[in-house]
Amino acid sequence: MTDIEHPGIFHGLPVLTLPEPGDPHAPPLPPADSVAWRLDCLWDEENTFTELWRRFLGSVDCARVRALVIGPWWQDEYEPLRPALDLVLAAADRFPALRGLFLADVISEECEVSWLELTDVTPCLEAFPRLEELTVRGCGESLSDTDMLALRPVRHDALRVLRFESGGLPGSVVRAVGASRLPALERLELWLGVTHHGGDATVADLAPLLSGGALPRLRHLGVQNSEIQDEIAAAVAAAPVVARLDSLALSMGTLGDTGAQALLDGQPLTHLSELDLHHHYITEPLQQRLRKALEPHGVRLDLDGPDYWDPEEDEPRYVAVDE
Repeated sequence: MTDIEHPGIFHGLPVLTLPEPGDPHAPPLPPADSVAWRLDCLWDEENTFTELWRRFLGSVDCARVRALVIGPWWQDEYEPLRPALDLVLAAADRFPALRGLFLADVISEECEVSWLELTDVTPCLEAFPRLEELTVRGCGESLSDTDMLALRPVRHDALRVLRFESGGLPGSVVRAVGASRLPALERLELWLGVTHHGGDATVADLAPLLSGGALPRLRHLGVQNSEIQDEIAAAVAAAPVVARLDSLALSMGTLGDTGAQALLDGQPLTHLSELDLHHHYITEPLQQRLRKALEPHGVRLDLDGPDYWDPEEDEPRYVAVDE
């Protein structure tokens, strides 16, 4: 899979993985509010996440922690996120300064995104009413309902950034975002993925988000990594929300000439600072038309295509992140 990596910066802070105990080469721990703390126990044979979490609580001034990144929470044998997340939520009152939370910072060498078994993430927003940024990585399919990625409609007055990175985002999550009250939200990214991995969201599910009424402060919208990217582009081309966006991402999916033509025929996009269409299947003539229509107005246009795609060959289209 591509477009999946460990962040070096999260919530404006450098990411620091909590060093293993007894590491003679580990420098002294920095001030608690100066980094985004990342917890990872995949290669630690002696410490479960429970033990790692206990050590974190005992060694860092939790009251000053501003950002938390949950990396691999299992050791040799994979296990669902729910027990680890329950530990975090149970200690929520110890983190009054927490503003950024990243669930499942995992790359393909550790676990494929479609294998990550998540849970209902609504309690994160309920437990941290001052949270400003939430990123969730993983898919929706699972053998157990309790390990399915889920979201319930919720009101949260502080959240400014919401990002779901998925190879198969359930339509129920998309609908819950649209039904939520998020008056401060400025950036929203939804990686829809493919039906094979539970990504059953439709253009109709996006309607409340595209109408512009649900998220009054939205300035960046990403509806990405979809096998229905042409349909999404056609809907976005007429969506009221676009007029007040600063940037738009329709990247990582199967966008082709049909979607590109819809964008050219739709409402003006010249007010955007950036239009991200990377990983696309648009032929060169339509690419040139997009450049001619947008770049003279100062729009940064990303038209990098998949390395493997040959427009002269009749090949299947793939999203950037599915497995």
